[in-house]
Amino acid sequence: MDEIVTISGDGLTARIKHMGAELCSLVGPANEEVLWQAGAAWPRHAPILFPIVGKLSNDTLHHRGRNYRMTQHGFARDRRFALEDQTASLVRFSLEDDALTAEAYPFHFKLNVTFRVEAGALTVTYHLANPGESSLGASIGAHPAFRWPLRPGTAKTAHTITFSHIERAPVRRLRNGLLDPVARASPVDADVLALDPSFFSDDALIFDQLDSRWVRYSAPGCEPIVIAWSGFNALGLWAKPEAEFLCIEPWSGIASPVDFDGAFLDKPGVFTIAPDESRLFSHIIAIGESSSKAITDGGR
Repeated sequence: MDEIVTISGDGLTARIKHMGAELCSLVGPANEEVLWQAGAAWPRHAPILFPIVGKLSNDTLHHRGRNYRMTQHGFARDRRFALEDQTASLVRFSLEDDALTAEAYPFHFKLNVTFRVEAGALTVTYHLANPGESSLGASIGAHPAFRWPLRPGTAKTAHTITFSHIERAPVRRLRNGLLDPVARASPVDADVLALDPSFFSDDALIFDQLDSRWVRYSAPGCEPIVIAWSGFNALGLWAKPEAEFLCIEPWSGIASPVDFDGAFLDKPGVFTIAPDESRLFSHIIAIGESSSKAITDGGR
């Protein structure tokens, strides 16, 4: 059985696996589990997407005349992270390149992921550093799956996603796992998306022209959940219509467009980090009215 670390504080308890540094449980002030607890429909909870988000054409990464096999969402979610630091309310994991990663990904990297419970919310910080002598190309994303419905007996269609800003831009969809070039009309009404399982019959909803920096996931009679982010520039929403989860995913990166099969460093959504430099990404999960209000009112 995989090793699991537990951190807690301010009425919040989080459990994180060493494997993939994956958040696998988040219990809020009402003592209710808010994360999907894996299952036959999807065996994960909240994987880290690195060094790609989505798929590459033919699952192939092209770099400097060589081809590397890189499957959907990358390898981080299936690697055991090293434990760097732990307190009652904080845990830090790390993953760095080795001979195994080099078979799929020809870049040097060190990824630190820190989970911290503070002020009634869970903050997850991703620090990606380039210890190599040439540019590091990557994408990164979070993939937390929340219960949908939030409470048994609540209709899925009673749930909404409220965005911090009005979102008028079209959304993107996937075609066989790759980004469809045709933009679609957004189902968001001003700043509110009234959720419906049918939205996900064609895979994820992708917001790649995003103004919002947080969303509120809620339903009548349920504790609201606010997810806020920094450093990420896109958002994916994904579910399986018949399953009881909803993934709310801050991303920096997207799947390859259906017509792109070029060099990895030229792929849309790939960012670069110069030697000896780094980039920081973070997201916050707040449960309940009081901790959520601190974010939505601009206090966090």
